[in-house]
Amino acid sequence: MRIKSYRIIRYIVIAVFIMITCTSCSSDIISTTPSKGYHKDGKVTIRFLSNLPERESGQGKLEQLLIDKYMSENSNVNIEVEAYQDEPYKQRFKAYAISDNLPDIFFVWGQPSFFNPVMKGGYACELDSNKFKKDEFKDGALEGFSLDGRLYGVPKSMDYMALYYNKDLFNKSGIDIPKNFKELIEVCKSFRDEGIIPITINIKDKWPLALLYQELVLMEGQDQSFIYDAIHGKESFIDNPVFKKAAEDLKLLIDACGIADTMTQLDYNTSMNLFTKKESAMIYTGSWEIGMVNNTELPEEFRNQMEVSKMPLVLEPNSNDDALVAWNGGGYAISSSSQVKDEAIKFLEYLMKPENWAKKGFEKGLIVPAQKYENYSNKKETKIQKELVSILNNSKSLSGTSWHDSLTPNFKLNIEELCYQLAAGRISPDYFLKEIDKEVKSENISSVK
Repeated sequence: MRIKSYRIIRYIVIAVFIMITCTSCSSDIISTTPSKGYHKDGKVTIRFLSNLPERESGQGKLEQLLIDKYMSENSNVNIEVEAYQDEPYKQRFKAYAISDNLPDIFFVWGQPSFFNPVMKGGYACELDSNKFKKDEFKDGALEGFSLDGRLYGVPKSMDYMALYYNKDLFNKSGIDIPKNFKELIEVCKSFRDEGIIPITINIKDKWPLALLYQELVLMEGQDQSFIYDAIHGKESFIDNPVFKKAAEDLKLLIDACGIADTMTQLDYNTSMNLFTKKESAMIYTGSWEIGMVNNTELPEEFRNQMEVSKMPLVLEPNSNDDALVAWNGGGYAISSSSQVKDEAIKFLEYLMKPENWAKKGFEKGLIVPAQKYENYSNKKETKIQKELVSILNNSKSLSGTSWHDSLTPNFKLNIEELCYQLAAGRISPDYFLKEIDKEVKSENISSVK
């Protein structure tokens, strides 16, 4: 009976990944011909599946730096990296899961919508929690990587959205940095009049829109628990004016940016290219772009003009703005079927030593770690780094796992699609809210069965 149940779970997990992954491909791929396990000469090959194809900047640079360092200190170990951007990564992960051939160490999102099926399906092996001590991590950081009190993954970052902007474009256009939502709308209209794209967003992947909606709900309702109560059936989306106003705000902002007609083209790469080439004044993206200012492939002039702030989602200049939608998003897990499991775990332990990942990452301005990093300040932090850390440190409440990632993969998929359709003007705010209520009802009925 146990074996049968286990197989059923695995089939469900495979079906889930078929649903939540896209069929697109990406040119931003690092791939090597996979080798397996131990070799006759005593060498070991560890296959590493990453979501960081850019290895010369940001977190990808940090990841590769520590991989190279580990191999130099362990001459018998070879680590082969295969890396994709987020959505193609899910496609590749699905393929490996279907063939029961997951690489030895792989990236995971530590939210129920992604990692719960992985843990329940037996794809990730249990880790020794004593080797990843809670007191080395931020409060609650390990929760999304645990199931029934057992640890199956380790978080690497604290994630939250921010607004990066090009100060030079603001100065040349005589436009002030917006301090609240009303000013943000006016700033967007002003830039459009100047022939400059106000804000680019990775709309094609849809999840940034769901995060933006949650931030707007927080702005209108001034309560972190508001949206979580609703997805657990304690509140109705359609009957609460806060949710409707937030939906209207989302459409208002997209319209002010003038990007509704180009939504299908605005993926991560396109959005970032428009921003770095100074064709857009701002970009709405995550704290994981902290290393952009150190990316020497970008013009120095651009990097010197780049600044970052919390998205000005406050109703009035003096409104309370001390809550943040922030979560421990990404991390690593070890394949339960790995032929070199012990060696892969040793490498993961090395990778996540505070003096490695947190210290080196923070000192080099490449990441806001999930681990406690305050003692690693070298007083040489970039302005971008200081501003992003200030956003986090000045927040009195953190949301934890975002609303659309808090339930099942199917809920995530449908909510993100609804946010996309709303932003595109294909559905009304009322229809949007009614459909969310239907999704919530379906989830709650399923959880009772």
